[in-house]
Amino acid sequence: MIRKGLIPLILLFSPIFLLFAQGNDAGTHPYVIRGEVYVDFEPIYAGHVDSEYPLDVPAASRRALDELSLFFSAMVFGWSFNYEVGERARGIDEILELEQLGSIQPGDPALLVTDTSIKDMRLRVWADYHLNDSHQRRMHVWRTGTIRNAQAVGFAPSSLEEYPGWLAVKQMALEDAARAALRSLLQAGEKNRPKEVTGFISLASFPRYYVDAGRWAASARFRVQIVEIIPFAAY
Repeated sequence: MIRKGLIPLILLFSPIFLLFAQGNDAGTHPYVIRGEVYVDFEPIYAGHVDSEYPLDVPAASRRALDELSLFFSAMVFGWSFNYEVGERARGIDEILELEQLGSIQPGDPALLVTDTSIKDMRLRVWADYHLNDSHQRRMHVWRTGTIRNAQAVGFAPSSLEEYPGWLAVKQMALEDAARAALRSLLQAGEKNRPKEVTGFISLASFPRYYVDAGRWAASARFRVQIVEIIPFAAY
């Protein structure tokens, strides 16, 4: 049930509010993708008390839309990646470079908030993103062909000297989950550890965030298309 007191505030930040939701099920649909985010009213990230602490409902609503935009972008467009697998014995660092392939903005009229509620000092928001023809073709590619599935948990640092902002901290945890997922995928599918791998990766669904030992953690599922695997023998 939509909490009536929240609707006018959400409307300030979303051009269209869908009054009749399809039910809170992320599911799989050719024309719509769906997800849920939570925003803490008393946010603390990487050892830093947020500058807006504590949040009011309008500020939390804006953050919810920013986070929804990030995840929908990662599902529809994804990233290209260059992953240096690394090896301690050879003194080679593990490095993942991601390049975002497109973005969905918070004001996109296809991004529709469908349900909101407040519980335990959190704003909970469900939203749909209605896919146009181009987006549908992208999602079809992500769901078919040579795409491989991977999942993992990633972590943001427990503390940072310079605070990059709440969304950047969450993105750090998500990108670390992508690194861990790629590593796990290669360990399971490659007989010999490669030196470097390139390709494309996207979110399969919205990640789940939680705090573990003082660090923000992101549990996420990904879709991966590997373009090139470079073995150590090539060097």
